[in-house]
Amino acid sequence: MDRSPPQSDNDDLLRRLAELNQIGVALSQEKDLNRLLETILIAAKKITNADGGTLYRRPAGKDILTFEIIRTDSLGIAMGGTTGVKIPFPPIQLRDPRGRENTSMVVAYAVLKDRTVNIADAYQEKGFDFSGTKAFDRHTGYHSTSFLTVPMKNHEDEIIGVLQLINAKDRTTGATVAFTETDQRLAESLASQAAVALTNRLLIVQLENLFESFVGLLNKAIDEKSPYTGGHCHRVPVLTMLLAEAVHETQAGSHALWHMTDLDRYELKLAALLHDCGKVTTPVHVVDKATKLQTIFDRIGLIDTRFEVLKRDAEVAMLRRQRAPDADAKAIDQAYRQRLWEIQEDREFLRLCNIGGETMSPENQDRVHDIATKYRWKNPLGEVVDFLTPDEIENLTIKAGTLTAAERQIINHHIDVTIQMLEALPWPRHLQNVPEYAGGHHERMDGKGYPRGLTGAQMSVQARIMGIADIFEALTARDRPYKPGKTLTESLQILGQMRLNGHIDPELFDIFVRARVYERYAKEFMDPAQVDEVDVKKIPGYSGE
Repeated sequence: MDRSPPQSDNDDLLRRLAELNQIGVALSQEKDLNRLLETILIAAKKITNADGGTLYRRPAGKDILTFEIIRTDSLGIAMGGTTGVKIPFPPIQLRDPRGRENTSMVVAYAVLKDRTVNIADAYQEKGFDFSGTKAFDRHTGYHSTSFLTVPMKNHEDEIIGVLQLINAKDRTTGATVAFTETDQRLAESLASQAAVALTNRLLIVQLENLFESFVGLLNKAIDEKSPYTGGHCHRVPVLTMLLAEAVHETQAGSHALWHMTDLDRYELKLAALLHDCGKVTTPVHVVDKATKLQTIFDRIGLIDTRFEVLKRDAEVAMLRRQRAPDADAKAIDQAYRQRLWEIQEDREFLRLCNIGGETMSPENQDRVHDIATKYRWKNPLGEVVDFLTPDEIENLTIKAGTLTAAERQIINHHIDVTIQMLEALPWPRHLQNVPEYAGGHHERMDGKGYPRGLTGAQMSVQARIMGIADIFEALTARDRPYKPGKTLTESLQILGQMRLNGHIDPELFDIFVRARVYERYAKEFMDPAQVDEVDVKKIPGYSGE
């Protein structure tokens, strides 16, 4: 008996076919996997007018069916998918431990035999095990009657899931009836469309996971190459997204209308993960340069050796003078001790100079030059030369940090390589801004950044956000070889000065402070000793709450 409403069978079929077409369009457009699975089941229930249903998935290469979505309208049951309610049932095994097929379960049978199963009354059906269904009915007062179980087969003829619909309802009376042949054909057509949509979405997810894994592999290579800055590639993306979400939520200022979609978030996340990928080409001895004289090793040891030679020469000279007939032993000893003291003072001074700092005074730079010519020594070739080589002088007089101008240029070149690497990739449309975001985090609002000297107006908000994240992470990082991590107050003071100097976006800086992004970051990544009490009123350039 047909269950059509009071209209012709043809009209009803045309309406349901139109619904099927609309469902196919909706399935092709859905991006979220959970919502897609939910849409498939709800659509199948609607097109067959079923009271309940379950969607199962068959994980690739496994002989199990996992519960993904469960809906029973009359009982108000909604589990899985976007509900957030976890499905408590274990997977259904397609074979027992001895490898025998589990054909007693309807859903397993549908998969193993690649066949739709249409059951008019579960309580009268022979050959299938409905003990679990009957136990459920006794517990809930429900009466499971008609079942329509349809395998979902992808374009490679693989069954990737099962649609099971329960208790078809007559559209006029609402009574529970059997699923018709039309219901079955429509459900099979829907299952076919759903399998294609699900396969496509899973393929996209797999490709995204593959790409993200490749990005992680690249970052791990950088980590392994430079353990001192390895965490940077992980922390900057986290801080970038924290600040981006704060900007997304702001309701005042020039960024009040700036918002992100899920695709925008993914694009920015990838850019942040890849922002330093060019460092894979940067020489290790430059990236890991902990002291001014470090290359493959710290050359301060060579200078220490020369000082030992000076002390030996001073001792030899002292002993020779003492052998003179009229030698004043006391005066000679005093002069010798003065010489040793002077040598040791200069030695300790150079050792201190070798440690990078915020700044080196001109007086200390001049003293390095004086020491370079103050002492003479014989090199391994027997030549009498100045105590320090020109290269050693250049390194020991570095004004800030541990890098020479040439080494700084090598470090800065990583961003050119990053841009070149990223621009060479065939990005899809929703990721086409990744090179710009990642390549702009060293630009400045005043146009004095690198590599392209862009001004704030020429930079995206995403690149400006990443610039702040990159700076703050570097200030607070405690794994740098050349400096300890700064406290929150120290870091915000420096960041505030950068805001005043036209380095960073002033409004983004205000949001960073106002939304207390720094606190959320500090809880996860900073040492407790660095997390001090911040007085925002004393932060330079901060415009207030």
